[in-house]
Amino acid sequence: MGINNKVSTGLKGFDQAIDMLRLGDNVVWQVDEVSDYRKIVEPYAVQARLDQRKLVYVRFGRHAPLLKESPEIKVYHLDAQKGFEGFATAVHSLVEQEGQETFYVFDCLSDLLEYWYSDLMISNFFKVSCPLLHEFDTLAYFAIKRNVHTYSTIACIRETTQLLLDLYHVKNKFYVHPLKVWKRYSPTMFFPHLIQDQEAVCITASSEAAELFSSINRVGERLDYWDVVFNKARFALTLGLEEQEKAKRLLMKLLIGSESRMFDLCDRYFTLRDILNIATRVVGSGFIGGKSVGMLLARKILEQEGHNRFTPFLEPHDSYYIGSDVYYTYLVQNGCWKLRTKQKTKEGFFKYAPELKQKILNGKFSEPIREEFMRMLEYFGQSPVIVRSSSLLEDNYGNTFAGKYESVFCVNQGTPEERFAAFEQAIRTVYASTMNEDALAYRMNRGLFDKDEQMAILVQRVSGDYHKERFFPHLAGVGNSSNLYVWDKSIDMNAGMLRLVFGLGTRAVERTTGDYAKIVCLDNPLRTPPVSCEDRKKYSQRYVDVLSLKKNTLTSQSWDEIVNDDLKADKNLFASWDYPTANRLRELGYTGNHLAYILDFYKLLKDTEFPDLMRDMLALLSRVYDYPVDIEFTVNFTADNRFKINLLQCRPLRTRGLGTAVQMPELVDERDCFFSTRGNFMGGNVRLPVDYVVYVNAQAYAERNEQSKWAVARQVGLLNTALKGKSVMLVGPGRWGTSTPSLGVPVHFSELCNMSVICEIAFCDAGFTPELSYGTHFFQNLVEAGIFYIAIFDGQEDVVFNPECILKKENMLAAILPQCKQSANVIHVAQTDGLVLFSDIVTQKVICKSNGSKRSITATGVN
Repeated sequence: MGINNKVSTGLKGFDQAIDMLRLGDNVVWQVDEVSDYRKIVEPYAVQARLDQRKLVYVRFGRHAPLLKESPEIKVYHLDAQKGFEGFATAVHSLVEQEGQETFYVFDCLSDLLEYWYSDLMISNFFKVSCPLLHEFDTLAYFAIKRNVHTYSTIACIRETTQLLLDLYHVKNKFYVHPLKVWKRYSPTMFFPHLIQDQEAVCITASSEAAELFSSINRVGERLDYWDVVFNKARFALTLGLEEQEKAKRLLMKLLIGSESRMFDLCDRYFTLRDILNIATRVVGSGFIGGKSVGMLLARKILEQEGHNRFTPFLEPHDSYYIGSDVYYTYLVQNGCWKLRTKQKTKEGFFKYAPELKQKILNGKFSEPIREEFMRMLEYFGQSPVIVRSSSLLEDNYGNTFAGKYESVFCVNQGTPEERFAAFEQAIRTVYASTMNEDALAYRMNRGLFDKDEQMAILVQRVSGDYHKERFFPHLAGVGNSSNLYVWDKSIDMNAGMLRLVFGLGTRAVERTTGDYAKIVCLDNPLRTPPVSCEDRKKYSQRYVDVLSLKKNTLTSQSWDEIVNDDLKADKNLFASWDYPTANRLRELGYTGNHLAYILDFYKLLKDTEFPDLMRDMLALLSRVYDYPVDIEFTVNFTADNRFKINLLQCRPLRTRGLGTAVQMPELVDERDCFFSTRGNFMGGNVRLPVDYVVYVNAQAYAERNEQSKWAVARQVGLLNTALKGKSVMLVGPGRWGTSTPSLGVPVHFSELCNMSVICEIAFCDAGFTPELSYGTHFFQNLVEAGIFYIAIFDGQEDVVFNPECILKKENMLAAILPQCKQSANVIHVAQTDGLVLFSDIVTQKVICKSNGSKRSITATGVN
């Protein structure tokens, strides 16, 4: 940097006072009025033009322009309403574009308060922009209004800038008082100076200095502008309804976001007092995020529209919300912003994510934020809490981000220091999950890669109770207002469905190892899926997720270990006596009773209000949202079978309808059919042409070691990219997307997101069994991506499966991916000849066969 390359301010006397400016300087003026700032900008701009400098004016404020339009001045108009990230990124881009030794004039930074309502974010902006301008050897003028910002904001600016100067306008005279001048010093530099035309008269006499400063209005410590706005809103409670509504909508913009369908719903149901109550539980400042908004809104809808139908059954919540500004501040204070800016480009989107993720995982929080964290933890005491992602884009219409970001249980055991350290690390983990490959791929595929993803956090008390050294709720699950799991033509899909588990809900939202959740059709809760009696126990839940107080972590335990403990409720609500198993055990000499219970929730569904209540709840939420919804919940019972539901989450769920009925082909010869089955599919009525089939051979896959199975998953991901834009059917053994290679192919969802159809085949000899995972995050991802799903149980009645229809065709794997040719015995890629998938909801029939021609067939019913 040209440290000796001196530059004039345009005021010769003042140049002498501060030993001139230097390339790389950021110059911040504290002023009372923007018009005073203009007086100091004008000579600087004139001098820059005389010196033939490139001059850029960055315009964003609502005040009058600082400079008149001129061909010699390049003006950038930036929209600060887009938020901190968009604004800071735009400034970063223009500085890189304008290059070295550019001169800048910025509008008054205090005007950013009108858009961001946060002093903290102004200091964050300065902290990321000032070093970049310095790095490019620029010269930049900024202004902030005196007595408007907090001491901490001014301290941050003083620490970061090269020059900080007070500009006073007293009795028609202008005075400049240097507060910081980097790497320059003279005996009179830090005295106030009277500016008279080109002269700067140093005021050294104590009497003159005292007269000047005594005439200046100074105030004490200022509240953050965020707190000022909320204090004004509290005062609005004493005013009329019109003033209250105006204040409410302003606060909603600060906490919930810009105008949207969700914003309109919140405006309809929340009062000003509701919003202020939410604000009392916000840590830091900024948005509370989509997950928090969805939970709060759903509870409010049930309270207002339910006419006391639901309120007696709802467990209250006492959640906290860590505002999105805390996330941005964490990135800025830990030196992540420059790397984040590189990562937010198309070229760097995936390239820099791993490095950024590591930096986020190893960062530190500021002391003021840590103090707020500590107060929150003191409130919860030793109750377990869950730290959940709640990004701005999450759980909104069109984008659910289901399962893309982390949620972390804090069992909250140990010393206060240990509990605090675990809580901080949980927040870092959620922040770092913004760089997860699946989350990035989801954003890229949905055209969101350049959108602000402001990560707030929802901190909830875990619902449940202590049972010896375990903590868990009696029930947990997910509910959909539209039941897409239609295995019987008599099922009313509009009655909704539940995916129900005993214990923590992690088993309800994930595809679990060797275990099955209970699927409940709410039009007839006792209707059972098409499973034979002997398979009733096999397709039930056998493991329970709990928080272990001893191990201080989330763990899984066998239902058999838990069933005979004191559940503080009637265990017969959840489990039924399994007579066949009991008889077999008796014959084998076992005397214990616990192994003969099966988790089928029969009495719960038959004898309690629970299923009717859930059906009504889902119907009401769906009606108000004017959209199908998906909820997460827990349920806790008392000894007399009374229960409380804790509504943890609610979001719009994009679903496909049944679609127009299609004419199903006749099977003249089953050998011409790739497969045919009844039920076990999701996607409505379709007539869908298939260009390629990617087939994973079960036997060859089973014979591979675990490392090789993971390699197969990565190769499927490469095919997912290579065949993007084609209609591709992915066929494989067991469960796609499992985390356990022995149960299926462990692909990430981003590695099959471009497929048109995925098919899970049961190969019992090799241990592969599909899981009809309706209600899981995997299911929601399929629905959002418009992927048709089929499970085929080869060998069962009404099932035809002829893999040779595909395997006899040329394997194109090596042609498409030469680097994967060694996997040709496992992965077979066939270009099909008029293969078409047909499905019909009414008959529950699915057929995939050659149509006999290559002509294009329009798919029906896929949205």
